[in-house]
Amino acid sequence: MPFTEEHEHFRRVVREFVDKEINPHVDAWEAAGMMPLHDIFRSMAELGMLGLEYDPEYGGQGADHLFTVVLAEEFGRADHGALGMALGVQVDMATPSLHQFGTPELKAEYLTPAMRGDMVAAIAVTEPDAGSDVAAIRTRAERDGDEWVINGSKMYITNAVQADWLCLLARTSDEPGYGGMSQIVVPTDAPGFEVSQKLEKLGMHASDTGLLTFTDCRVPLTNTIGHEGAGFQQQMAQFVVERMWANYSQVTGMERALRRTADYLRQRVVFGKPLLKNHYVQYKLAELAAEVDLLKHYNYACAEAYMAGQDTTRFATIAKIKAGRLGREVADWCLQFHGGIGYMEETWTTRYFRDTRLVSIGGGSDETMLQVLARLDGYFA
Repeated sequence: MPFTEEHEHFRRVVREFVDKEINPHVDAWEAAGMMPLHDIFRSMAELGMLGLEYDPEYGGQGADHLFTVVLAEEFGRADHGALGMALGVQVDMATPSLHQFGTPELKAEYLTPAMRGDMVAAIAVTEPDAGSDVAAIRTRAERDGDEWVINGSKMYITNAVQADWLCLLARTSDEPGYGGMSQIVVPTDAPGFEVSQKLEKLGMHASDTGLLTFTDCRVPLTNTIGHEGAGFQQQMAQFVVERMWANYSQVTGMERALRRTADYLRQRVVFGKPLLKNHYVQYKLAELAAEVDLLKHYNYACAEAYMAGQDTTRFATIAKIKAGRLGREVADWCLQFHGGIGYMEETWTTRYFRDTRLVSIGGGSDETMLQVLARLDGYFA
C-alpha cells in the first residue's frame, strides 16, 4: 500500500489525538453512557480530520482515500468501539450521499457544519420491523405543498440523542420493494420529530443509540438528497463506504488486542513459567495474527480498487464478513487467555468482547453479507 510520508504524518497526528484526547476519557464516557460529540468533532475538525475526501468548498480536505484508511485504523486503537462508530457515522455513513448528490444549498446548510464539527449527523434507515431488509421499511414521507410530511419510526440509530440532523431513508411513493424510496435531510428540531427512547446495549455503552419517532414531521422538499425515488440505490452505495470504514478500523483493534494479551501473558506466571511460554498459546496468537494480517492487506486491496474508481461492493462485503467473525474470535481468545481477570469489568477484555460483537450485526449482518455475496457470485436462485 503506497502510504506517503504525508499519510504517516497524519497517522502520527491521529494516534496522538486518540492517546491524549480520547483514551483518558473513555471510562468516564462509558459510565455516563454518552460522549461530548460536538466538542470532540470540533477538536478533530481543527486538526483537519473530518471530511477528508470531501470538497474543500463544503468543509472537506480534498484528500485521497488513504487518509480515510489511516483515520479509521487509528481510531480502531481507541479504548472502546463507541467513538470510532460515532465518527464513522459522521464521516462515512450519514454524509457520503449528501456530498455526492446533494444540492449546493443543502450541502452548505448541513454538510459544511458537520465537517466543521458544529453539527452531529446520524443515519436513519433501520426500523423496528426492517433491519437488514431495507426494502421492508415503512416510514413514509408524503408531499404537502412544498414540504414532506413524515410518519414512522427508526430503531437502533447511532448518535440519535446528540444528532442535529438525520440522513433519513423513507418511502416517498407507492412503488413496492426497492423502488419509491428517497433520502431526506431531517433536522432534529423539526416539528414532529422525537427521540422516543435512549436504548441500553450490551456494548458500545458510550454511544447514544435511540428509537426515533416521526409524527407529521415537516421538512422542505428541497431537503431531498439527489433524485426523488433514488434513495435505495444511493443508500446501498453509502452502505459500501460504511462497511469499508468498519473493516479498516477492526484490524487495528484486533492487532492491539493481541499485543496487549501477549504483554499480559509475559507477566502472568503459571506452573512456574510465563503463560506465553506455552506453545499452544504462542501458536494460537500467531494464527490469529496471521488472519488479521490477511484481512489488513485485503482491506488495502479494497482501498486501492476504490481509489481506482472500481466497484468495491464485493471487497467490502467479504471483508465485513471476515472482520465480524475474526473480531469475535480474537476477543474470545484474548478474554480466555486472561482467565478469570479477563472476565472482570476492570479489565479491558470485557469491553472489547462486548463492543466487537456488534460488527457481525451492524451495517449488515453476516447473513445479509452472505446473501449479497451469493447474488454477486451467481449462487442465488
